[in-house]
Amino acid sequence: MCNLGGENMKKRKLLSLVMAITLTVTSFVGCGKKSEEASSDTPILDGMDKTPITLTFFNCDLNEDWDFTDEVAKKITELTGVTLEITHPVAGDTQAIPLMIASGEYPDLIYAKGDTGKLIDAGAIIKLDDMIEEKGENLKALYGDQLDRLKASADDPSIYTVGTYGVSAEVYEPGGTLQIQHDVLKELGYPEINTIYDYEEAIKSYIEANPTTEDGQQRIGLSLMASDWRWLITTGNIASAALGIPDDGQFKVDDETGETTYKFTLPEIKEYFQWLNHMNDIGLLDPESFTQKEDTYKAKISSGRVVGLSDAAWDYSDAEKTLLSEGNAGSTYARLPVTVSEEYKDQSLKNYGFGGGWGIAISESCENKERAFEFLDWMASDEAQVLLNWGIEGEHYTVEDGKRVVKPEVQEQKNTDPDFSKKTGIGAYVYPFPQRGVGAVDSTGNSYTTTTIENVIANYNDAQKETLAGYGIDDFTEMFPSSEELGISKHGQVWQYTIPSDSDISIIQQKCDDYIQQAVTQAILGKPEDFDKAWDEIQATLKSYGVDSLNEQMTNLTKERLELWN
Repeated sequence: MCNLGGENMKKRKLLSLVMAITLTVTSFVGCGKKSEEASSDTPILDGMDKTPITLTFFNCDLNEDWDFTDEVAKKITELTGVTLEITHPVAGDTQAIPLMIASGEYPDLIYAKGDTGKLIDAGAIIKLDDMIEEKGENLKALYGDQLDRLKASADDPSIYTVGTYGVSAEVYEPGGTLQIQHDVLKELGYPEINTIYDYEEAIKSYIEANPTTEDGQQRIGLSLMASDWRWLITTGNIASAALGIPDDGQFKVDDETGETTYKFTLPEIKEYFQWLNHMNDIGLLDPESFTQKEDTYKAKISSGRVVGLSDAAWDYSDAEKTLLSEGNAGSTYARLPVTVSEEYKDQSLKNYGFGGGWGIAISESCENKERAFEFLDWMASDEAQVLLNWGIEGEHYTVEDGKRVVKPEVQEQKNTDPDFSKKTGIGAYVYPFPQRGVGAVDSTGNSYTTTTIENVIANYNDAQKETLAGYGIDDFTEMFPSSEELGISKHGQVWQYTIPSDSDISIIQQKCDDYIQQAVTQAILGKPEDFDKAWDEIQATLKSYGVDSLNEQMTNLTKERLELWN
């Protein structure tokens, strides 16, 4: 599967798979060939071949093909000669890479996430070690002493991929476990909300006093986007976050011993799901949480009806931009460090270090491997890092007193337009390519990214500023346990592991994940008096599916990574 971390898509019907095979085969035939219009004697400029060329790039994380025609894309082509033909997984996350392997036809560049191991075992992607050593000056400069983290495994310490996440990973905009509208906090006098029960009381009190919006719509207490793969984001991941468990996908890791446990077997996680069952019983949980489609979910948020959310910020940010464009900042959300009880610490500011593991690979069938590598190396250059994050100087940002500054009109568009990246290209090609990351600065003292604590504070909306003033703090990180307090992960994150294709890890986990989504949903929607029995049945079923073997194998992988990295 493309994503061990739980972003697994719905199963596809047989017809879809057949169509996908056809499309996969036909899309990649003849990839990576130079433009017929290009002159054969085009000079090499600045040490880099800039002959026009199209490289096909498969991105496992996209849900649609991406047109490489925005302003940043055009600049990339101007500077490198490279045009990317970007495709998405037609057959869905669980089938795209296996179908590609079965066909024997590959794009030039592949981002396969957790399925990278399958490509390695199939001999579908090349080792990059020699090219990095010989001509990867930008990559070596970007990764520095973290370069070893790109190695596939202890058994195969070769580098097959580059990119995905930043080497630096400072957090200036904490995600929070649960979110609540700023208007709620304001009306309630900015109360302390530390536990799920504090959070429940805030929602309950606000709705009792304000049952409808100004235009007469019934308010919704807590809404989840849990009808598809986002169940794991909005329900499963939040459950472990509320227990102060760092983000390791479906697992909890002891960073000292390496012991890795499928988190849904933890006795303590039961309390969070039982609380959701209670919220459903008292009418504060959106009854459509487990059936609604994305459009419906975001429409509810954009209407200002939804008081509380349990979600990752990236999943609802478009709806927030709509609220801001309509002048309704008060209905946007404060992200809170909410846990099951005060004995747990929210991990939003946790420093996971550079994860390595996942990244973009060059396929064995690519006809222009050297150009493909040169392109990836250029994407790691300072020139590229500034372009990808800031856009084009003079058009998207200016330099004032030696500091890069986003132009006001561009910042406004960024804050309010859900299609900002698609229209401009700014931020569109940072992930999953090599990136310096948040907190890294260049030789001029400027941040490689636009995400600095100064920029974050400067761009708070009016409601955010009121909330900060209400709590007597300068920025939202002050509400959370600090990264220093939480420490740095020694193993990275489990969901970035490359899983050996000869193991049954993926099979067992997929079976457990599918079951958990269905069974826990039923338990949440059931009668409170039946919850304990339902939970016991869930644990028994997981054992029958081989969860103990899953834990053992994942523990071994974690121990191997700890040995490889430390």
